[in-house]
Parts: sequence; C-alpha cells; structure tokens
Amino acid sequence: MNIQDKNKLDVVTLGEAMMMFVATESGELHNVEHFIRRAAGAELNVAIGLSRLGLKSGWVSRLGNDSFGRFILATLDNENVNHEAVTIDSHLPTGFQLKSKTENGTDPMVEYFRKGSAASHLSIADFDENYFGRARHLHLSGVAAALSPTSYELSAHAAHWMRTQGKTISFDPNLRPTLWNSEQIMVSQLNKLAFAADWVLPGLKEGLILTGHSQPEAIADFYLNEGVKAVIIKTGEHGAYYKTSSNQQGVVPAVYVNNVVDTVGAGDGFAVGVISALLEGESFHDAVCRGNFIGARAIQVIGDSEGLPTKEALRYEMAQIQTKTKAISA
Repeated sequence: MNIQDKNKLDVVTLGEAMMMFVATESGELHNVEHFIRRAAGAELNVAIGLSRLGLKSGWVSRLGNDSFGRFILATLDNENVNHEAVTIDSHLPTGFQLKSKTENGTDPMVEYFRKGSAASHLSIADFDENYFGRARHLHLSGVAAALSPTSYELSAHAAHWMRTQGKTISFDPNLRPTLWNSEQIMVSQLNKLAFAADWVLPGLKEGLILTGHSQPEAIADFYLNEGVKAVIIKTGEHGAYYKTSSNQQGVVPAVYVNNVVDTVGAGDGFAVGVISALLEGESFHDAVCRGNFIGARAIQVIGDSEGLPTKEALRYEMAQIQTKTKAISA
C-alpha cells in the first residue's frame, strides 16, 4: 500500500461534538447526583459508527483547548476516527450537555450548553480541500448547518466542492428548530443542502415540515424532482420507505425492539447502516434493512454511540435475525 492509498478516507463529515453527562438515576436533572460522561454529536456518532464497521472515517470540527475537548479527541483515537482536520481553539470552549435517564422508552430530557462554543465558529476557513479530497463520500446533517451562519456556509461549500469532484453526498436533516431564527429559514436553508445531496434521509415528521407532504412517496418525489438520487424516509415503528431516481421503491419493516432504553441516536444509527451498505455496493433495500437494524440496536442502550456495532457483531446479529425469519416463514 502506497502513502496515497493509506491516507484515503471513505467518509468525511463535519459538525459539533459535545461532552455529554448522562444521569445514572431517573428524575429531574437538578436532583441527579451522579452522571457518566460520553462524547456526543450527530456527525460524530456517524463517524464512529462507520469506523466500527471497518470504513475509514474522518471528522472535521473545532474543539476548545480544555478537558472536554481532550476527552473527545481521546474518544476519536479509541474509535479510530481521523481528526487531523480538527482545530483546537485556545479562546473558545467545548460545549456540553446534560441528559436525563429514562426507563419507559420516552425521549430523555436534554439541556444544552453550547452558546459561544468553539464548534459554533466553524466556517469556510476550516475547509481544507486536500483533506476533503481524500474522501469518496461526504455526510452532512442539519445540526452543523444550524449551529451558526458560518457553520452553514461551511456545509454548503463542502457539498458544492465535493459535488464538483464527483464524490457522493448524504444528508440527514436532523432538525433543530430552536437553533434557527424561524422555521421558514430552516426549511429553505436545509432544503438547499438536501438538493445538493445524492441520498437524503429524513424522518417522516421532518419530511412534512420540509416539504409540506405527509406521505412518504410524496416526500421522496419532492427531492427526486430536484435531482436527488435516492430518498430514504424513517417511518418509526413502521420501518422505512425508500425511492430512487430510477424508480426503485419499497417499504422495509422495522426491527422489533422489546425494551426501548434511550431513543437518542437512533437516526444516527440508521444513517450509519444506510451509508455503510451503499458504500459497500449493497442494494437500497439491503441498505435500509441495515439502517433499520442499527437504528433499533441504538435505542436499546444508554448513550448515543454505545449501540453502534462492530462489523463482526453486525454480521453475526443480522444473520441470526435472518435465520429466525426463515424459521418462522417455514
């Protein structure tokens, strides 16, 4: 293997990472005495998940020169995620969040402390075409786009440049309405990013907000008519629907989960499954099957990335499901 091949990346993504403190006991956050620490961030979760599946992933961001930032860098090292393009800011802090513990499958309560963070100052100045050029795929999400106007500009610039280089692009809307000045601005700006992508991965409720349509096929057509190659829509307990520009379409049933522990990170897990499978040359149907499986796996554990499997675990567990399905069918 020559040096050029060694430096290649399968996927590069960009966005915010935060130190996350997860309550170890249920109840209101102000009453909790003990927390466990984790690294959190939508794009970070995807980079970690892809790395665990054997893909070379890189993550671009800004971190404070503080203990939170150093913890996140150590996490990236442990997960074999490339962070050569991460800038350490000596003047601005790394953001953090507090997350409650839930025991009945409901969404946890999360309080964010990110205003003025290093990541919110991401800008086109953080774009290194030599680094992005090493990757064959770019993954973007609406979280990085919502952080600040300059962070949005970086996402848009990266998408445009990667498109000119013939790279593929995926986009997860990951709506964060509270970070935008208005819903109208959010819809307009995020749809511009979606139109630049090859694969768009909204949830059903997100699709309604972004397109005005409530039916999966209508949401898909909205983006396909703008040149997107495939739209995969998460439909909750019903699984997922997909449609491509070549008119392939289908519904993939959800993976049954007996005990929902923490719903945060399900969408990131879904993205990991879909992106990894498509980059490996799998069909859209099989990619959505993998997305459903990893998304279901993610909600059975506490934490954003704990449920993301290794390649070996994924192969074994999906084979087990297929064996059970065949036995039931017989």
